Parts: sequence; C-alpha cells; structure tokens
Amino acid sequence: MTKGKAIDWDAWPHGGDLYGEIHLAETAPAPGKAAPAPLFPGLAVCSVGAAAAAWLADHYHFPIILLGLLIGLSLNFIAQDPRTHRGLDFASRTCLRLGIVLLGLQVTLAQIGALGALPFVALLGVMLAAFLAAIAGGRIAGQSRYASILAGGATAICGASAALALYGVIGKERLNQAQFALTLVGISLASALAMSVYPMLATELHLTDRQAGFLIGASIHDVAQAIGGGYAFSDAAGSYATIIKLARVALLAPLVALASVAFGMDDVQGSGAAPAIWRRLALPWFITGFLVVLALNSAITLPLPASHAALTGSKVLLLMAVTATAMRSRMDLLLQMGWRAAVPVLSATVASFLIALACATVLF
Repeated sequence: MTKGKAIDWDAWPHGGDLYGEIHLAETAPAPGKAAPAPLFPGLAVCSVGAAAAAWLADHYHFPIILLGLLIGLSLNFIAQDPRTHRGLDFASRTCLRLGIVLLGLQVTLAQIGALGALPFVALLGVMLAAFLAAIAGGRIAGQSRYASILAGGATAICGASAALALYGVIGKERLNQAQFALTLVGISLASALAMSVYPMLATELHLTDRQAGFLIGASIHDVAQAIGGGYAFSDAAGSYATIIKLARVALLAPLVALASVAFGMDDVQGSGAAPAIWRRLALPWFITGFLVVLALNSAITLPLPASHAALTGSKVLLLMAVTATAMRSRMDLLLQMGWRAAVPVLSATVASFLIALACATVLF
C-alpha cells in the first residue's frame, strides 16, 4: 500500500467478496434455465439394476430381459429423484439405439438366402398373422392402435429387441411407458413359457427336426428363447430354428421403416402441415446403422471373438434400456391397465403358433 493513497477496491476483482456471492452469481444458471442434471446418477442406478438382473439370470437360468424389467419396476421409486432423469433417459434411448445397431452383426444375407423361397414366404405368412392378430386383439380389448402395433411387431420379429426399436419410433407421446413395460413383460413371459412347452408339443406331435425347427424359430418371440427351444428338441432342429429366427431379425429394419413412415403421416394429419417427402421416408439413424452393419457382416467374416463381443455388447445395451424404461414407468398406470392390456400379445402369440404349426406340417 502506498502511504497516503486510498485503495481502489473496484479495481480488485472479488476483493471484498468474503462469502463468494459474486462468484456464485456469475456461475449460476440464467434465470428460467435450470442446470442440466448429470448423467452419472441415473446411469449408475440403471447399471446396478442391470448387473443384478444379469447375475440372477446366470445363476437361476431365468430370462434376463424379464429380470431386468422386474428389477427396474421394483426400483421405480428412484426415478422420483430428478437427478436420475437424464441418465435414465440416456440409457432408455441412446443405449437402446446402439444395441439395435450392434444386433446387425448377428445376421447375414447369406443366412436369409439359405432358407429358400417357400420357407421364407411361409415365415412371412406367420409374421403377418401375428401382426394382424395383435391388431384384432387390441381392437376387441379396447386398446390403442399404437399398443397393438407394438405388440404385433414385437411378436412378429424378435420380441423385446423389436419392441424397443418400435417404441423408439412410436415415442412416449403416443404410448406411455407403463403400457410399453407391460408389453415387454408379456412378451418375455410368453417366450419363456414357449421355450419350455413348444419342444414338448413338437415331440408329442412327432414332428421332424426340420418341422420342429421351423415351428420354434417362427413362433417364439425372443432370439435366445427361440434358439434354446430349438436345441432342446435336437441339434438339427436348433440349427434350423436359428436360421429361421435370424431371418426374422433381419426384417426388423423394414418393419421399423414402415412404422416410421406411417407415424410420420400421423403427425401430418394432426398438424395439417405437409412435410418434405425426404422427411417422411427417412429411416431412423439406428435402423440405418443396423442395415449398414448387417451389410458389413454379410460382406466380410468377422473374427469369432469380435462377433461374440458385439453380441455381448448388444445384450448389455438392450438390458440397460429395458431396466431404465421400467424404472421410468409409472406403477399407478401399470396397475390401472388390467388384463385387457395383455390381449394383443396373447392373441399374436396364439396366432403365430397355430400358423407356424400349420406351415411346418404342410410344407416340410
């Protein structure tokens, strides 16, 4: 300090800010704009729930997706904390889409071509029957058409994975997360039951390996349960069921593309505006990624460790998405729905089994 000269405190930033008020005022978010919640709390909770589901599935041989749903629903109260919302939303949307992209590494165009024309047409017939049965069942039970489309598409293609992909296009604005969670529960339970029952029915009906493989691969919803059910009958049936099921997985992209265009037209009718044609026909980026990865897997042969790593990564990401979606679901809406909400899945399951059995006995 210079003798006789006063100190200009204004020239010293924060010189008199003993309690940090100036710093807090400068770093505080603007009025009306809240600071974004961090990703970590929601992702951490979701990861713990998904890890618990994986451990239980490994030790007790229970469907992992169903366990993820149940654990997520049991931890539903955690989503009341706003700090978890951003992480849970990231897991339920971004993890889902990345998991769908990685799923493309599990199928090739050669596997689809190996079916032959007649079995492929029969498979399309089974899938169409499942879809139409879900629509009819949903209409009879008084369910929304979005719930019926979700159930029909999921049962026709590949169970929970297809349901997740379709819900990414439908959106929670058209269909609440409670209805989506209930659909996933129904699909997972139906797949688990079918994996145990269908091989026994095929044995009682004296089906051949090829007939049993077609029946199981064409009518069981989830991939793991369809393959497991086929090998429960015989190795030959398991191999054929795998090809049939992977052909269904490959049709995920066309189904989601059609749904995207149809729902885009719904938006047009609701708003009265006509969007550009490229916006109506544009595929969701994760379906485009699925097709690119499928084409890459068809063009080159990936090393077995890389293929296994991709499969594991896809399962982890989809499990995270399912668990996070269940955590964000409102239990009060889930309890209000009643048995009618399960009718689309039930009707599609019955139709796919009957049509697949008819095709198996007539064509093979």
